[in-house]
Amino acid sequence: MPLVVAVLLAACATPPPAPGEAPWTSGRLIVRVDESAGQAAQSLSAAFELRGDGESGELRLNSPLGTRVVQARWAPGLAVLETPDGEQRFDTLEQLSRQALGEALPLAALPDWIAGRPWPVAPHVMSAEGFEQLGWSVRLARLAEGWIEARRAAPPQVLVRVRLDESGAP
Repeated sequence: MPLVVAVLLAACATPPPAPGEAPWTSGRLIVRVDESAGQAAQSLSAAFELRGDGESGELRLNSPLGTRVVQARWAPGLAVLETPDGEQRFDTLEQLSRQALGEALPLAALPDWIAGRPWPVAPHVMSAEGFEQLGWSVRLARLAEGWIEARRAAPPQVLVRVRLDESGAP
């Protein structure tokens, strides 16, 4: 039994980043897309690991058992989606998110939003609860507890909730 526990703990450990490499932020990601124009409502819940910024980075989504479900990598002019079915390349993160999630999500802004700040590339308006950016309302009222919520009111309505792991909370 102690060997099993040690193996499980070792499998859950995230190695420290190499010098010059961005650290990983991890937690739980929930995405809900409302029904619209004949498209059924969609929902996704996964553990995530994220590093990088809007220009280059990596996002991994894992099942509750820790199995990698999907991995996205991006750099200027290229976004790559890896699934168990293979690898797909896209010109933009918007195209990648539309393919992977059925809806274009602001993945380039996500690293900044998770850090509790607007993405510096796009205009924003601060509010009492957080800020508005790219047609999304980002709520940071529970950021100290590791919770971030982003809502898009335009159809189809989309809700993105992030619960950061304690080590990943800003």
